[in-house]
Amino acid sequence: MKYYSFALLFLVSGFSFSQKGSGQDSAIIRQFFDEALVRGKSYEDLRSLCKGVGARLSGSAQAQMAVEWGKRKMETYGFDKIYLQPVMVPHWERGNKEAAWFQNSTGEIIQVDILALGGSIGTNGILKAEVIEFKSLDELKKATKASVQGKIVFLNQPMNPADIITFKAYGGCYGIRGQGAAESAKLGAVGVVIRSLALPEDHFPHTGSMYYEEGVSKIPAGALSTISSNELSQALSKGKITFIMEMDCRDFPDEPSFNVMGELTGSEKPNEVITIGGHLDSWDAGEGAHDDGAGIVHCLEALRILKVSGIKPKHTIRVVFFMNEENGNKGGHAYAKWAKQENQKQIAAVESDRGGFSPDGFECDGKEPFIQLIKGFAPLLAPYDLHHFEAGYGGVDISPLKQHYEGIPLFGFVPDSQRYFDFHHAASDVFESVNKRELELGCASMAAFVYLLDKSL
Repeated sequence: MKYYSFALLFLVSGFSFSQKGSGQDSAIIRQFFDEALVRGKSYEDLRSLCKGVGARLSGSAQAQMAVEWGKRKMETYGFDKIYLQPVMVPHWERGNKEAAWFQNSTGEIIQVDILALGGSIGTNGILKAEVIEFKSLDELKKATKASVQGKIVFLNQPMNPADIITFKAYGGCYGIRGQGAAESAKLGAVGVVIRSLALPEDHFPHTGSMYYEEGVSKIPAGALSTISSNELSQALSKGKITFIMEMDCRDFPDEPSFNVMGELTGSEKPNEVITIGGHLDSWDAGEGAHDDGAGIVHCLEALRILKVSGIKPKHTIRVVFFMNEENGNKGGHAYAKWAKQENQKQIAAVESDRGGFSPDGFECDGKEPFIQLIKGFAPLLAPYDLHHFEAGYGGVDISPLKQHYEGIPLFGFVPDSQRYFDFHHAASDVFESVNKRELELGCASMAAFVYLLDKSL
């Protein structure tokens, strides 16, 4: 929108000038960090979510309890408005614990670590077939139907350890999880297992969404731990291997659920909304501590800090705990559609969904004036080791806002990424994997960023 471009060009230059002449913002931001680090609530809030509620897969009883938890927390902190937004979400269950083995030509049986991929069908008993290995999705697509027919496909593509930004490495092999089942079924495979999208070599398989294609047979899909993947690949290098697996997953009709929302009402422009949030649901392995319990707590604590610090934001600041990011993003789409139908003026959105690690900064999915705007925040945030203010990605939950609000800037919280894929979608993503101080620094960083954004728009 032209309004955004011209207005922001003016605001960027004005904001940069004001930083040099005033210590008020520096003092306020220091107050935010003191509150988070000395009197913060974030770590105990995360503990209560992870240990008191647990894993929160959409459609589950735990997801519903998480809604109650979120509403109660917002009430405890006395936000100006607190309400639930209804949303229908998918309901998929893993069922009984998965089991898998491979058997070599001598008859030796080796058990492997496996998790069903989210949305997979079950095996309807024990599935047993010869396994064939491919190093990438592209390699699989080039295979002949005769070579794959009746077999279990093993997609053994590792994340690239040379990529410094681990999300780039993740994106580079996401296809084996998302499209692996459909592409294998097109060639007549009876099942598919993938190498977990993870960097460390350990015994934790990582789940995550996979997708079927209309008109293509559905086949069971699972993920092996990186150690089990290495063992299977090594065994295949020595001869023919039979793979045995049993998975009990199933789909149910969609279930009613909610996005949880709380606000601090704007003092000057209450009808203009800055949305901040993360997703309340998680996969059923682990406790969803980094993905995305930490993001939920970042935003909850940021709003609490603004309130107890006596900040009266110009615009309405709304924190949203989105439901169903992991396997459908129904909460994100419902929120954006609802906001537009209610004629709300959404002016910006910020998401935290990259874990609870040490904060590095923020990225902007928006036009150049907004990127320059957040670069202007750097001098005030440099004392807290926040240095990454670049063009980039906002977040899955807030992305549907772009369909309804042309030109809206989306911002994403950026923590250190090196350990994120140790835990992502795995049983290791538990409360104990989150460092208290790193979490608190992230909360204060979110509060500071939202404060500056509110002042500048």
